[in-house]
Amino acid sequence: LNFSSGSRPYDANVGDEYDSWTNDGVLEYYWGEHIHLGYYSDAELQRGWRKKDFKEAKYDFIEEMLKWSGAIGSEAEGAKEPKNILDVGCGIGGTSRYLAAKFPNAKVTGITISEEQVRRATELARERGLGNVEFKLMDALNLTFEDDQFDLVWGCESGEHMPDKRRYVEEMTRVLAPGGNLAIATWCQRHSTESTPFTDAERADLQFLYDEWAHPYFISIKDYEGILRDTTAFAEVSTDDWTVPTIASWRHSVWVGVVDPWIVVFKGPVVWYKTIREIVTLERMHRAFDSGLMEYGMIKGTKAQAAQPVEAGAAQAEGGRAL
Repeated sequence: LNFSSGSRPYDANVGDEYDSWTNDGVLEYYWGEHIHLGYYSDAELQRGWRKKDFKEAKYDFIEEMLKWSGAIGSEAEGAKEPKNILDVGCGIGGTSRYLAAKFPNAKVTGITISEEQVRRATELARERGLGNVEFKLMDALNLTFEDDQFDLVWGCESGEHMPDKRRYVEEMTRVLAPGGNLAIATWCQRHSTESTPFTDAERADLQFLYDEWAHPYFISIKDYEGILRDTTAFAEVSTDDWTVPTIASWRHSVWVGVVDPWIVVFKGPVVWYKTIREIVTLERMHRAFDSGLMEYGMIKGTKAQAAQPVEAGAAQAEGGRAL
């Protein structure tokens, strides 16, 4: 087996790869409806991550990201809730359905470039009787929505696959309503500078991580922050690194397969080979995050409120005042 280079380099093939992952069922079996990392509190890490349910960790991640996003508020803050939510890169719709159930008065739209993910997401929403969520086949770099539509735009682990990170942010910003919240969670590489360039070994590690899971490239948390600020659309922008509460997910995902290997065993040699490659990649991801080569980026922004037009009478009065 050759693991010196990735087997699925990016070639505008992300939709095809997710069609394949959706159809073979292995990813959904182990990861559940949420194809993103989980969240582990300090106390849970001290007790040992294997004592936490792997799928439950993903629900905890959604709750933590939702609180961090600024999109909700307490009763004292006016019980703020989003009313129109866009989930960019929704996978098989786990987060979209979770938010639709949590906010029954909201409309939730999930988009993906995988036809099979749209099919599976819609099927699961129908099974749960959720009428306030829909899924669309759409390119995140060319959103077909009008400007200023959504009060929460959610991008969880989709930026990794985007061949144009700036366009990704700009499109989400365009459809975000004034006063709305943009929240991005994404795998990032460390920020390199002239004084801290990537070593040859780091470049080789990154290239494998790009090429094994159809990633064109990663950027740093600082790079994402700069892109948000460059739009000049945000009143507030902030970032965080969630490597510590998420890193256990990599080895936890391997562990759940070790204790329950049968779906893979019965799938046959092709799936066996793919699964071995996935295990190697999961471990290499863990090591990249553990070494600091990779970071778990959290980036958020609150879009500035639109300027209020000045009434004609007020403008005339202002114009008539002596300076």
